Amino acid sequence: MKVYLIGAGPGDPGLLTIKGRDILKRADVIVYDYLANDAFLNYAAPGAEIIYVGKKGGDHTLSQEGINRLIVEKAREGKVVARLKGGDPYVFGRGGEEAEELLDAGVNFEVVPGVTSAVAGPAYAGIPLTHRSYSSSVSFITGHEDPSKPESAHNWKALAASASTLVFFMGMKNLPEISRKLIEAGMDPDTPAALVRWGTTSRHRSLAATIATLPEEGKKAGFSSPSLIVVGHVVKLRDRLNWFEQLPLLGRGIVVTRAREQASGLAASLTQLGAEVIQFPTILIRPLEDYAPVHDAIRRLAEYDWLVFTSVNGVKHFWQQMGLLGLDSRALGGVKVAAIGPATADVLREKGIEPDFIPEKYVAEGVVKGMIERGMDGSRVLLPRARVAREVLPEELARAGARVDVLPVYETVPGDANRSHVLEMLEEGRIDCITFGSSSTVDNFFSLVEPEAMRRYEHVHMACIGPVTRKTLERYGFTCSIQPEDYTIPALVDELVRQLGAQ
Repeated sequence: MKVYLIGAGPGDPGLLTIKGRDILKRADVIVYDYLANDAFLNYAAPGAEIIYVGKKGGDHTLSQEGINRLIVEKAREGKVVARLKGGDPYVFGRGGEEAEELLDAGVNFEVVPGVTSAVAGPAYAGIPLTHRSYSSSVSFITGHEDPSKPESAHNWKALAASASTLVFFMGMKNLPEISRKLIEAGMDPDTPAALVRWGTTSRHRSLAATIATLPEEGKKAGFSSPSLIVVGHVVKLRDRLNWFEQLPLLGRGIVVTRAREQASGLAASLTQLGAEVIQFPTILIRPLEDYAPVHDAIRRLAEYDWLVFTSVNGVKHFWQQMGLLGLDSRALGGVKVAAIGPATADVLREKGIEPDFIPEKYVAEGVVKGMIERGMDGSRVLLPRARVAREVLPEELARAGARVDVLPVYETVPGDANRSHVLEMLEEGRIDCITFGSSSTVDNFFSLVEPEAMRRYEHVHMACIGPVTRKTLERYGFTCSIQPEDYTIPALVDELVRQLGAQ
């Protein structure tokens, strides 16, 4: 048995340490806080027990004493427990108290430090905590002291007189009092000060003022917890060094409806541009129960003139079955290969195959047009694809004289999307756009979220990868407001930046 007190960092999933990630992957139990990014839970092993114990605005799911008891109990069951805490466990995270409780209970533990929000939040806001021209030290201070204490533990005169950068945690409720005490203790009212809310996340905001005006300015701008208060002349650098707030999609909530296996590239691109990505997988990609027909077709590859791939998944599942038969790209011999788009072509290149044909328009109709121009009469075509897919390609090729064998190599089923989470975010106004990468994602989305419910949110953009997906969306009575000229994920990302980034 062992408990790991893991610092999850300030919210940006990329700031979780490699050691913390590796422990999450093998933990039996994950106990996590409100401020820890939910994306970290994607690292959890299948079957891991995940327990939320967060505290939000005075609403405690479990008291600190209850949390201590819980992690001790789980460890005593012989389990590896990952206690995931926002920021760093030992920087105003009560990690020390939990470590003492574990020690007293005879439970083995280890601390995995995390990036504290006190450093990361200001850094993303363009505020270096130390700078040769402004400050050579920094002080971390709690803005929410134990109310049972008879008097403040802070030496306000020392804080006001020091040349240190002051960073207050959990101080929004007491911001007027903090401002007053610092000024009464001798701090110049014009000392630069800033607020950083939800630092490093897609909801990141910052505001610069002076220590005298910060309470009122913060109130006007609607700042609330969780926010850091930064006081000191380093705040002067915010306007020059504020890189994160320049990201074009910062603060935009974008729903990705693709299967998890397909969503990673789109989600990563949008996240890097500052968007809050809401994974809503409306389909799941699953292997077939019986691959005997696929193995038979692979053994007869020499009989075919063309091998046509319409998706990345088609390539991956086809190649997986070739591998099980002890074959590789050499098995294609003189067979010509077509790819419906650049992403599919790139995966083929990874397999050592340069496609003989990639259409100008990345839809089935584009493949049909290009292949007919190359002469299909009498050609034998093998089409590895999903079990259920559009019939345009095989029907049109057959009409042009080709003999087409449709070969299912995987199947799609309704996904495991969290409907209630998306509805909650829609109600909170945190979703700006919903993206659809295929007709099936549209159909499955509206099987989970009723069209009538969606009509309440007229401000939400609908983005489609191409015209086929757009037509499916229109059948539900919705207008596609974002569609790229090239029907690819990179082009879709560019179009999202062009239309959402300018608003």
